[in-house]
Amino acid sequence: MSVLHPDLLTADAEGAIPVRFVGPAGPVDEALQGWAEANGFRGKPGQMLVAPDGRGGIAAVLVGAGETFDPMSARALPAKLPPGLYRLEAEPMDARKAALAFLLGAYAFDRYKARPDRDRVRLVAPDGLDLAATARIASACALAREMVDTPAADMGPLQIETIAREIAAEAAAAITVVTGASLLEENYPAVHAVGRAAAPHRAPRVIEIGWNLERADLPLVALVGKGVAFDSGGLDIKGAAGMRNMKKDMGGSAHALALGRLVMQTNLPVRLVVLVAAVENAISADAFRPGDILNSRKGLTIEIGNTDAEGRLILADILTRAGEHSPDLTLDFATLTGAARIALGPDLPPLYTDDEALAADLLDAARAVGDPLWRMPLWPGYRGALDTEIADLRNDSAAWAQAGSVTAALFLQRFAPTTGAWAHMDIFAWNPRARPGWPEGGEAQALRACFEMLTRRFGHNKASVR
Repeated sequence: MSVLHPDLLTADAEGAIPVRFVGPAGPVDEALQGWAEANGFRGKPGQMLVAPDGRGGIAAVLVGAGETFDPMSARALPAKLPPGLYRLEAEPMDARKAALAFLLGAYAFDRYKARPDRDRVRLVAPDGLDLAATARIASACALAREMVDTPAADMGPLQIETIAREIAAEAAAAITVVTGASLLEENYPAVHAVGRAAAPHRAPRVIEIGWNLERADLPLVALVGKGVAFDSGGLDIKGAAGMRNMKKDMGGSAHALALGRLVMQTNLPVRLVVLVAAVENAISADAFRPGDILNSRKGLTIEIGNTDAEGRLILADILTRAGEHSPDLTLDFATLTGAARIALGPDLPPLYTDDEALAADLLDAARAVGDPLWRMPLWPGYRGALDTEIADLRNDSAAWAQAGSVTAALFLQRFAPTTGAWAHMDIFAWNPRARPGWPEGGEAQALRACFEMLTRRFGHNKASVR
C-alpha cells in the first residue's frame, strides 16, 4: 500500500527557506519588492519567484496568491520549488491547509520508471498542525491515486482484494471475500454476470470489511465502491479512445477502501462496513449480452440494453448487501458515467442524495477542505426512462431522458439502503491534464470531503485539517 515519504514534513526548522504567499499588493520587504518588480512578479495565482540571498543561496520564495489565497494552490510547490527545506509564511489556519496541499502535490507515480530517487522538497510543519492526522489524510489520497494509476494487468480483482486484506489486517477488522461461482451461491448474480467472462485468475469477487460491528451503540456507516479493474465495454465494446484509460474504472473501490482505512486509522466512533465488487468487464464466449435479463440480489430483474453500463449492475448487488446491515449512512463511489463529465467536467464530481441534511453537510465539508462537489438532482421525472416491458428495469436509460448521470443515479437509488441517508458520488478519479501538483493520472475526489463530513458528524474533529 502507498505511504508518503516520512521526511516530507518535519518539525526541524533549522535552515528552512521562507515561502511567502503574496497578493497584488506585493512583498512588504523593500528589497524583495524591487526584485519582484524587476522580474515581473505581480502576485498572480500560479506565479513563483525565487529571491537570491547574494551568497548563492535562496533568501525567500514568493508565490502568487491572487486577491484571495487558496491554500490548495500549495499543491504546486513540490513540483516547482528547488530541492531543499522550506517553511510557509501564512496565517496559521491557511498554513495548516497548505501543508496538506503540499503533501497532496508531492504524490508521484513512478513505480515503473527506472530512475533514482529525486532530491526532495521538504516542508517544516506549521505550528498547531497534527502531523500524524495530516499524513493519514494525504496517505489515503495517495493510496486511491496509486490504485487508479496502476495498470490493469497489475491491479485486477485479486490485487484489489489483496489491498483490502492488508487494510483489514492493519485495523484488526473482519473481512470476507466471495469469488467466482460462489457469487451465485451467495446471491450476487449481477456481480457474477458482469465478471464471469474474465480469465479465471481475474475472477469477479465481492469484498466486505467489517469493523467495530460488535458495538451496537455506535452508528453504522457503509462505504460502497465500484471496482471494475478494466472495462472493455463488454460485447458493446468501447472504441480505442474510450478504452485507453479504463484501468481507472476501479476508482470507486479505491476511494471506498482508502476512506475506510482512514476511518479505522482515526478510530472514529462508528461501526463500519466497506463493500467492494471487483470485476473485469471482459469479452469471451460467456460474456453477458445485450438483451439478457439479469437477476439481482434485491430480486429485481434488469434488462441489459448495453453491456458498457456495467458499473451500476455490480453496485446494485452490493448496495443491496449494504442495506442488509441497516446502515445509518451509506456513501457510494463510482466512476459511473461519461455524462457526469459532460455536465460538470473532470474536476467537479456530481453528488446525488435525497437527504437535505446530508447534502448540506457534504457540501459544507467540501468547501471547508477544498475538495469540491456539486449537488445534482435525483429528478423523479426521469424515472420512467428506466422502465422496460419485460423486466423490472433496464440498465441503459431511454434516450429521451438524455441526462445519463441522473438516470444512473436513479437506477442506484432503486437498490440503495432505506434505513438511513444515502449519497452517491459519480467521480472521475483522474486528472486529464498535467500541471504542477496535479500530474496527469489518478486523482482522489470527494474523499477528503466525505472524511471531513464523517468526522464532523461522528467524532471530535481532531483529524480534520482546517
